[in-house]
Amino acid sequence: MTDAQETAADTPLRTTGGGPPDDGGASAAKAPIPLLEPREGIPPVIADETALAEVVAAFAAGSGPVAVDAERASGYRYGQRAYLVQLRRAGAGTALIDPVACPDLSGLGTALTDVEWVLHAATQDLPCLREIGMVPTRLFDTELAGRLAGFPRVGLGAMVEGVLGFVLEKGHSAVDWSTRPLPEPWLRYASLDVELLVDLRDALEKELDRQGKLEWALQEFDAIASAPPAEPRKDPWRRTSGMHKVRRRRQLAVVRELWQTRDRIAQRRDVSPGKVLSDAAIVEAALSMPANVHALSALSGFGHRMGRRQLEQWQSAVDRAKELGEAQLPAPGQPVTGPPPPRAWADKDPAAAARLATARAAVSALAERLNMPQENLITPDTVRRVCWEPPQSVDAGSVAEALSGHGARPWQVELVTPVLVAALSA
Repeated sequence: MTDAQETAADTPLRTTGGGPPDDGGASAAKAPIPLLEPREGIPPVIADETALAEVVAAFAAGSGPVAVDAERASGYRYGQRAYLVQLRRAGAGTALIDPVACPDLSGLGTALTDVEWVLHAATQDLPCLREIGMVPTRLFDTELAGRLAGFPRVGLGAMVEGVLGFVLEKGHSAVDWSTRPLPEPWLRYASLDVELLVDLRDALEKELDRQGKLEWALQEFDAIASAPPAEPRKDPWRRTSGMHKVRRRRQLAVVRELWQTRDRIAQRRDVSPGKVLSDAAIVEAALSMPANVHALSALSGFGHRMGRRQLEQWQSAVDRAKELGEAQLPAPGQPVTGPPPPRAWADKDPAAAARLATARAAVSALAERLNMPQENLITPDTVRRVCWEPPQSVDAGSVAEALSGHGARPWQVELVTPVLVAALSA
């Protein structure tokens, strides 16, 4: 048993609102306190270069970590750009910045280069922050910290309540943040999202240290901060919801044409693609292959309140797919670069299927002992790849090298190597 396993068996963090799941809530001393107003009130929204320069100076002169959050308009606008950026740092207070009015925040990013950024679910906000010039070199992800520490619920509201004993109002998480001016209740909500983020970070750091997992978390945070921007997704139209119903190549071509037409319209109008045409309507048209506008208008998602001109543009997309030559039709599936789907292993390679079953069970048992989600201990894809093509000579060194080659961090390699060696040798 590792030090972390021994530590995890001890009494967990006891705070106002309880601790990790093995605490059972018994340590709660009093009811959670609603957090209704920011400590210094709602700050004015920064929307010009002069005010932004003052914020940059204030945050550069502040001390300690900086809490960072961003609000997007998913479901309303095209893309994932930020429509509000919130920051809080000791000595600087809270700042709300409008990145539409101030689209270049690289000066602020530079001022905070050597500062630890505290984010919740960092990988969700980092892409939109990168677009406006804000890229951290060090970070602390409170959601990921909660996962590694074994908390059953890791949303920001649940973590603040469970660890710090305060209740955050979450009623505005899905509003249209591109609205201008932003209503005061929304700004209050946005301010409160960073109000206790550094306090949460400090409490989670102590809990991770108590469990012997702090070094693991730091390695994970470093991996997130140093990761390059994600490559553009190949054939994004294949992620259309309901695609599993579409079997024939000609039907796939209809999905592709409709998806690409919808994407161009959504980008031009700056609206969410789902507001232009639903995924369900795209799949319905692909399955039905309507012969004309009249037939198209009878399909679900096309007839209700859709004008003739709109129907014609969608029918044109269907007709383009019908006219493609066989060589121009999309392949039934994307090229597979890794192992085949696990359900096919029993037929393709029974020995590999047996290795995978043994490895999955062993990794799951280890994750349970460490009190963390299995996917945070090691990604399922990494386990599949090692089991499908194991090292020629299975030993601790070769398995550790294989795990590292697939991107596993040192702490993961150390913990998972013994169980995979046993599974691959069984």
